[in-house]
Amino acid sequence: MGRWKIVQPVDWNLKTLNFAIRRFELTLWAPLRILRPLANSMNTSVPIRRPLQNRNHWLCLLGLACLTPLAAFAADNRVKIDNDQVRVLAVTSAPDVKSALHEHKMNRVMIYLDAGTITLTDSNGKTETLTFKAGEAMWSPAAGLHTSLNVSGHPVRIVEVELKSKSADSASLKQSALDPVKVDPKRYHVEWENDQVRVLRAHYGPHDKGVIHEHILNRAVTFLTEGNMKITNPDGTSKTVKTLLGDVTWGGPAKHIEENLNDQPFEVMVVEFKQ
Repeated sequence: MGRWKIVQPVDWNLKTLNFAIRRFELTLWAPLRILRPLANSMNTSVPIRRPLQNRNHWLCLLGLACLTPLAAFAADNRVKIDNDQVRVLAVTSAPDVKSALHEHKMNRVMIYLDAGTITLTDSNGKTETLTFKAGEAMWSPAAGLHTSLNVSGHPVRIVEVELKSKSADSASLKQSALDPVKVDPKRYHVEWENDQVRVLRAHYGPHDKGVIHEHILNRAVTFLTEGNMKITNPDGTSKTVKTLLGDVTWGGPAKHIEENLNDQPFEVMVVEFKQ
C-alpha cells in the first residue's frame, strides 16, 4: 500500500454507511444525496476495507457537506436587515469565550436584550468594561482592532445596528406635528440622540391604546417583549402584528394608532435614521 499504513483497520459495511448517511440526510438532504447511490452499489456480503486515504476522503466529503450549508445558514440567520442605510445583526455572546481580534468600521447602536458585562481589550492591551441592563441601548463608535469577552456568566443576546449612512445636519431635519414624542409622551420618550440617529423607547400597558402619531424617518424596531399589536391607519384600515422578544423589523414613514392587545406590557426600542 505504499506509504499508507493502517494501524487499526475500520470496517465500513453497508449498514454502518447507510445509517451515517441517513442521519446526515435528515438535516442536509441535497448535499448528501450523491452518496446513497454509492452505498447501494457496494457488495453487501463483504465488509468494506479501504486504506486510510479513502477513509479520509469519506470523512472530508461528510464534513464538507455538513459544514458548508450550516455555515451559510448561520451567517444568513444573524443578519436581520441589510439595506443602503443599515445592517442589523442579532447575535448571542457566549459566556467566558474570548472573541478573535476584530474591528468595527461603522458606528453602531447596541441594544442589549439581557443584562450583563463585557470587557473590550484593544491591540495595546487596554481594557474597557461595559455593564448594561436588559433592554438598554448604547452608542458604540467605530473601533479599531480589539477582542471582546462576556464575563456575565450567562449568554447575552444583542441586536447590533450598524450605520452605513453618514452624519446628518440636524438643523435641516423636518419634524412632524404628530411626532410621537410630542403627541404621546406617556408612551414614547427619547433615550438619547446624536447626529446620526434618534433612539426612542415606546411602552404600552396591557390593553393600552395610544394616539395617532407619525413617523417621518426610516427606522429599525427591536422588540423588548412579545407583541400583539393592532395598527390602525388614518383611513380606518387595520392589521394585527404579532412578534417575539428579540425580533427586529424595518419601518418607513407612517401615520397610525397603536393598541396593545396583550394582557402584558409591550415595549420596543426604535432607532430612527437621520440620513
